[in-house]
Amino acid sequence: MNVNTHISIRIPAFHGRELPEEGAVVGYGALINYLELPVPIPEIIALISDKNKKYEIEGWKVFTPKHKPEESLYKQMVFALKYEGVHLLVFKKIFEKLTTQEVLEILRIAPTGMYSRKIWFLYEWLMNEKLDIPDLTIKKAIPLIDEKLQFAIQGISSPRHRIINNLPGTKDFCPLIFKTKKLENHINANVTGKKNAFLNSIHKDVLQRASSFLLLKDSKASFTIEGENPGNNRAMRWGKAIGQAGQKTLSIEELIRLQQIVIENSRFIDMGLRKKGGFVGEHDRATGEPIPDHISAKEDNVEQLLKGLIATNESLQDFTYDAVLAAATIAFGFVFIHPFIDGNGRLHRYIIHHILAKKKFTQQGVIFPVSSSILDHIDDYKTVLESYSHPLLDHIEWNETEDHNVEVTNDTMDLYRYFDATKQAEFLYDCVQDTLERVIPEEVTYLQNYDDFKKYIDNHFEMPDKMVAIVVRFLEQNDGVLSKRALKKEFLTLKEKEIKEIETNYKSIFLER
Repeated sequence: MNVNTHISIRIPAFHGRELPEEGAVVGYGALINYLELPVPIPEIIALISDKNKKYEIEGWKVFTPKHKPEESLYKQMVFALKYEGVHLLVFKKIFEKLTTQEVLEILRIAPTGMYSRKIWFLYEWLMNEKLDIPDLTIKKAIPLIDEKLQFAIQGISSPRHRIINNLPGTKDFCPLIFKTKKLENHINANVTGKKNAFLNSIHKDVLQRASSFLLLKDSKASFTIEGENPGNNRAMRWGKAIGQAGQKTLSIEELIRLQQIVIENSRFIDMGLRKKGGFVGEHDRATGEPIPDHISAKEDNVEQLLKGLIATNESLQDFTYDAVLAAATIAFGFVFIHPFIDGNGRLHRYIIHHILAKKKFTQQGVIFPVSSSILDHIDDYKTVLESYSHPLLDHIEWNETEDHNVEVTNDTMDLYRYFDATKQAEFLYDCVQDTLERVIPEEVTYLQNYDDFKKYIDNHFEMPDKMVAIVVRFLEQNDGVLSKRALKKEFLTLKEKEIKEIETNYKSIFLER
């Protein structure tokens, strides 16, 4: 391959995206186009403008003419690393296109340069192949991930390349998250500190009761997201499992145990890791042909991908790495792999709880009922899942099986190993903030109001606790008014004046505060 040729491109639209202005697509976008790489287009594409103006707009990073890289693979890769961060999937596919000799020629251009060292390290790390290059003897080691662009862990030194490998993952599973204004704002807002201050302000008894209600609420919400309506016993059983999140080590065996808890009737389901293909979507009503919204990882890849995911989870226990970012990486990675025939969505949300608890984000015995917030933002949830799944469909080849399933026929493992988890992290942080600012306070406020109303009822009517609960339920269902049916049955002994007093006090406590 000629490594010195015209790579940047000038076109009015790039893969369906209209350019914000006239200019040349460079960096990762140009490399993907030039080498015809079988990868989704990155969320942000780099453009060299004809004008002397540098800015960012949705889907684009626009640079001035002075930033334009030379027309060579090496210079385009350098530009990409410098301004667009590390895209592991793109680099893996670049290396698969080039011969070893072509890679060596690229690395000889500036053998000790920081970007050459990064490319060299990435080649040996991704391809698991040692190049015929002697170890470096220069002193200064440089971090692989530029933390101005992407989130990283503390890292381990690679003396051979004089690189600090601060990738937040392993070769078998390493999604990356870009630093965005939204994520920076969330992290700088010190959600953990606000959460602890808020929870410490609540009376211990109320907090314990709220925690129990929230666990059940979260459990029911997680089933509802999957279109199921479980009975209280099933919801409580899963809620109990959620309440123990973080206590056991995440492993394949533990995930299989949890699947057995969440799937009540396994008569028609092959439990454990999938032994056949899988997809999320519909079937054509006439032919039964699959219409996938998401295609799961190949069954032969599932175990290796899960082992990589679990190893990455261990590396993200690094105390410097943000808990919510870690939870997004592992939980969404899990649901994209879709390792089981059923139960993936609920286990995906369990993993969020597990990692937040493991990294001490959730303290004082309160599990964040994040599924409740996800359910309240279900359209955003679907969008963030599809933002990963839909672009992949163009790069997955599959055949329909006899039972109208899918059989993937090309190599897709890297699509599930190396993806951009930025949107998923932003969504999860939004839900965590919503849980802290709305979901938990609403439950605590409700219990405090309930206690105040119960005191009023106890002082004036001496009703048993069960009867108080029935009063509240009827009032909730009828906007603070006791129905005629309730007055003729459960509350037949109440006088008209007493009824008005109960309704007035309920409204003042529950509806007007």
